[in-house]
Amino acid sequence: MGRNILKSSVQNASFSIVFQILFRCITFVLNAFIIRTVGQEVLGIMNVRLLLLESTILFLSKEPILKACLTDTKSHNWAQVINQIWLSVPISALLGLVLVYIWINILVPTEEVYLQQYRLGCYAVALSCIVEQMTQSVELVAQSYCFVRLKVVIDTIYIVSRTIIFVYLVLLYPNGAINAFSIAQIVSSVILSCLYYGFFYWYIPILNKIKSDQNSKQQNENRIFSDMGDFPFTSVWDFFPGIMDNKDRLLNKDLCLLTVSFVKQSVVKQILTEGERYVMTISPVLTFSQQSMYDIVNNLGSLAARFIFRPIEQSAYFYFTQMVKRDEPLKKQDQKRISEASQILSQLCKIVVSIGLVVVTFGQSYSFTLLYLYGGHKLVDNYLPVTLLRFHSFAIILLAINGITEGYVFATMSNKQLDRYNYIMVFFSIAFLLISYIFTYIFGPVGFILANCINMLARITHSITFIDKKYKNTDHHPLIGLKPGNKFLTVLILSGIITKLSEVYLLPKSILLHIGFGAIFFSLTVSVWALENLTLLRTGYDRYKRRASLKTD
Repeated sequence: MGRNILKSSVQNASFSIVFQILFRCITFVLNAFIIRTVGQEVLGIMNVRLLLLESTILFLSKEPILKACLTDTKSHNWAQVINQIWLSVPISALLGLVLVYIWINILVPTEEVYLQQYRLGCYAVALSCIVEQMTQSVELVAQSYCFVRLKVVIDTIYIVSRTIIFVYLVLLYPNGAINAFSIAQIVSSVILSCLYYGFFYWYIPILNKIKSDQNSKQQNENRIFSDMGDFPFTSVWDFFPGIMDNKDRLLNKDLCLLTVSFVKQSVVKQILTEGERYVMTISPVLTFSQQSMYDIVNNLGSLAARFIFRPIEQSAYFYFTQMVKRDEPLKKQDQKRISEASQILSQLCKIVVSIGLVVVTFGQSYSFTLLYLYGGHKLVDNYLPVTLLRFHSFAIILLAINGITEGYVFATMSNKQLDRYNYIMVFFSIAFLLISYIFTYIFGPVGFILANCINMLARITHSITFIDKKYKNTDHHPLIGLKPGNKFLTVLILSGIITKLSEVYLLPKSILLHIGFGAIFFSLTVSVWALENLTLLRTGYDRYKRRASLKTD
């Protein structure tokens, strides 16, 4: 494809970070609105029970097929890929039937006053998932051909529309908050589907017209159509299964085998990602009210992970799938691409480790302050949320390292290696669930975080071992990026000690003075890191300048 994969991946990460910030800001405001309007019980039902149902259906029906179809998109037979991605629709329908039955009839029931709304919510979530899966073929094409801005704009409209519909209905019918949630889910998923198909319904005819006139100046002047000469779709109907001309078999055998490998991996990853919610949902460890409180603190503690680390991880995965071939030794591949991939991996490791260490350092002294500013005395009168947030800061750095290293592992493993790793992940999952249940019984909600830290350490160890072996006989050492600089570590320790003293002696007198001290030492920490990593910053700045000059030209 005529495109810059690295540039598109970085651009995708940048836009995704902005989108995640917008989404989380909306979520935080919405959570506060729900608590003040309808109470913590309803928030627990929606944010833990119903959103867990949505996450389970979408992740298991979409993730394996999408990951497989994103591999080496340049070589795709798109007729086969479209057929394969549409398998997610019947899979989501089947999963929805099974899981809705479990959610309604087997799990711990809600209070009688919410039972009818809860049942409607389960059915609405399953239906919205099916509608969303019907858009997967279009989303896959948009991502493969680097329609980065399109994805961000449509996802933003999707989130904002869902929020507006929900808030409007709750203000009209405060006692029907779960019904409002159900309606918002279905309507917003229909909006998402219409926007994606509507864009390509407009885009493809114009592109066809430009293709038919190779001498047209518009082809060179209009940026949105650049580098799309190999776009294989001539009609919006081509996004539906069985429409495109296909002389080969209906499905690609290699992609099917890769999908099966990712299915095993996705089941395990879903359990690891949402493990604490499954424990809360399956066993009556916490009440719905306690679950909502944990969910608020968990979201607040995961700001860095959701705003920065996850978009970087997703874009890095796509980048590495395009740069490194799965089934060939590194020495037999294009050494320029391997060198670039190694350098990018090292730089990403350095960045996420540095951010994680900053979060750990300042999280110990500013957890109380952050929770007080967010929720007032009601949130900090019980000291448990503060303790949870402080423990979260340690989990964040582990999540950051695991996200990048495991993303590289999944992007470069062969099918056989993926199959072997699936068995290891099964062991990790079982151990994580057992440890979560035991630790929660002993330590309360903090046990969820401790269990997650142990799980992350085990996965990081495996990923580092894999990467080290992969580069063993080469001149590249990407894992060196995991080691922070000595000056940076020194200023972190100094900042941690002084801000902790500030919390003890200054916070009771003036919260603004305590925040001021934090701002000073945060600025000092960032400055020292920048001075220690001038080469990395210059590289990024040079790429930015080249990109800006190309746009100007």
